[in-house]
Amino acid sequence: MKKEIESEMEDELRSEYDFAQMEGGIRGKYVARYRAGTNLVLLDPDVARAFPDDKAVNDALRMLMQVAQQLQSNTAVQQTE
Repeated sequence: MKKEIESEMEDELRSEYDFAQMEGGIRGKYVARYRAGTNLVLLDPDVARAFPDDKAVNDALRMLMQVAQQLQSNTAVQQTE
């Protein structure tokens, strides 16, 4: 049964996919980040234009988290009154 699975996997790649001739690829380039638990997120082009770098995105998200927490605490106070 295991040999059947291996032979199926071999047939999936087309012969024109010769990875030995590909240039510029670095095997395991992001493996350290992956193991560290870093989340990679693809931004839509319009969102990416609004933020020059990852620090700007993180700052904006932290500010949003603070606003959301303040709204939650204000809502909780209003409900107890």
